[in-house]
This record gives sequence, structure tokens and C-alpha cells, in this order.
Amino acid sequence: MSKKMKVLWLPLPKESMSRAWGKDVMKAVGESHDLSVFDKEQPVAKQFEGIDVVIDHGGSVGTHEMADAAEGQVRLWQILGTGLDHFDMDYWRGKGIPVSNCPGPFSAVALAECAMMFVLMLTRKYDETQITIDNGTLYEPMGIELDNLKLGIIGFGASGIELARRARSFGMRILAIDIRDVGDDEIEEFGLEFVGKPDAMDKVISESDILSLHLHLNSETHHIIDKRRLELMKPSSYLINVARGALVDELALEQALQSGQIAGAGIDAYGQEPPDYNSAIFTMPNSVTRPHIAGVTDGTSRKRAEVAAINVDRVASGLEALYRVD
Repeated sequence: MSKKMKVLWLPLPKESMSRAWGKDVMKAVGESHDLSVFDKEQPVAKQFEGIDVVIDHGGSVGTHEMADAAEGQVRLWQILGTGLDHFDMDYWRGKGIPVSNCPGPFSAVALAECAMMFVLMLTRKYDETQITIDNGTLYEPMGIELDNLKLGIIGFGASGIELARRARSFGMRILAIDIRDVGDDEIEEFGLEFVGKPDAMDKVISESDILSLHLHLNSETHHIIDKRRLELMKPSSYLINVARGALVDELALEQALQSGQIAGAGIDAYGQEPPDYNSAIFTMPNSVTRPHIAGVTDGTSRKRAEVAAINVDRVASGLEALYRVD
């Protein structure tokens, strides 16, 4: 029988978010292990005494002080998220603390559904329809059918694949870019019209009617969509970002939307969060913005909590945690 672990849950500061995600963590982990919730009003070091596993919401809650307190005793730092751009991996690595995350497949459906929502809102001119109905006008504006439109997916990993799965049912033609070799079975399953490596990205950008980003943020992908690449896009095309805000040069995007260089954008993540809500990107009629909610679903919360529970059980049984990223 595996040992009962002492687990510390580090929720996000906002109470509503900690409740929404925390209930699944409590259910998945708390029924089998001794789970406590970090209290920001109490001394840090004392709360880490005897802790075996830390579950950190998104990797953004953990501090250097916490890592110092965890050194030499915490057997796993479990990040309840995918991206690591908010997490100082070098510092945790220096402390010898194993780190795992919840990789893309556990939020892929949620991200793909949000991207598909943006596709439909932009092409059916959702914001314009709200204006016309408020004005008592019917039969306007005219929307754009998705059938036969080209969807460029930059990053054909878990969420990119799930978007392709959904877009194909709308009759869209799929173009994909990824650093890996996309298999022939995937090409056939999703009817991929084109598959290329990053050196073919400009081709996909220039040909796509809708371009959707599904990349991790790192030094190579920072501002991967810049002024030059926005100028490659068709004037009738749309950009969608449900991944990380800093993948896009936001000032260049704002200028492209204002000038009509591209037709519109659907944005759920921002280079700085919280963003500057006075930015024109939040008021332009051809920009649909949402408050970083692409992955915020009951399904993502449940799946990530289950990953955390599996890893706590593995540590309790003397096994290495899954999805190590350190």
C-alpha cells in the first residue's frame, strides 16, 4: 500500500479562481492524501514543514522563498498548467526539486473549442450583429462561410490537432506547421493540404484565410508573428491566438487591425497580464477579445487535477512522476 503524502496546494490569489480549480484538486488528491491549502497570511517556511508534494496553479504562484523552504524535502513540484514561461525553472533545478507539468493534451479540447469560437465569431461578424440588432436592423451583416477556407495552424501539437479535427467538419482546408515530423496517418486523418517545418511558415501565413497559433512561448517563438509576418497575411484574413500573448507583437497587430492590413483578430492571451485595457485592441470592431479563458473549462480543471493525483500516487509508491520538465 502506498504511503499517504502531505500535499500543499498553492492556489491563485483570486478567490473565485481558487475555488473553481481547487474543488477538483481537493476531490482528486484530498480523498487519498493529506492536503492543505497555502495561506498567504501565514509564514511560508512553517507551511512547508513535512510537505512531500506541492501543487502550484500554473507555476505562477511559487516564489523563490517557497523553493527555499521546499529544498531537501519536497519530492515533487507539480505545476497545474502547461506553459512554463511564468516559472523560474533554473531556480527550482538549482534546488534539486523535481518539477512536472500538465502537458497540452489535458487542455487541448478547451483551447481548440475557443479557437473555433473565434473562427465563427469573426467570420459571422458577431460584434457587428450585436450592433445591428441593438439598432433594430435585420439581415445584416453578411457573414463568410467556412467551407473551403484555408486554416493555417502554427503548432500542430495537441490543441492544433483538436482544432483541425473540428475545423475539418466545417469543410475547411488545413495547412499545418510543426517542428516534428507529422505522420502520414495524421495527414490522412485530418486531410492536411500542406504540412511543413518552421522554414515554411511564411508560405502558410500568406496562404491562410485564418491563422491560429498553438505554440509554447520561448526565446524562439517570442513575437513570432511580427510586423513582417502580419504584412504577409491576406487583407481578408484573421489571426487567432489562444496560446501565449507574447507570440504576437501586439503593437504591430494593433496597427494591422487599424490599417486594414488584416480583417480581424481573436485574442485570448496577452503579452502583459493583466493587459492595458485602454489599448485600442479592446475597442476595435474587428477585434474579438476574451480574458484568457481558452483553457478555463470544467474539463481542463478535472483532467489536470487527475494528472496531479496520479503523480502524487506515483511519488507515494516510490515511482518517478510523469511529465517531468526539469
